[in-house]
Amino acid sequence: MFEFDQYLGFLAFLTILTIGFWLMIFLLTFVIPYWVFGSAFERLKEIKEEKKAKRQGLTLD
Repeated sequence: MFEFDQYLGFLAFLTILTIGFWLMIFLLTFVIPYWVFGSAFERLKEIKEEKKAKRQGLTLD
């Protein structure tokens, strides 16, 4: 069967595999959508502020 060091290696492998799996699930379901939608929202705010500044610049002249 397994010797003790092989058993510890197998447990280490399963632990690393499980941590990687849950990290990938976390990244795909929370971090990446948060990053994408947050950056898109910030870009839309910048575009809106640019339009507002351009409109105010035209009315002040």
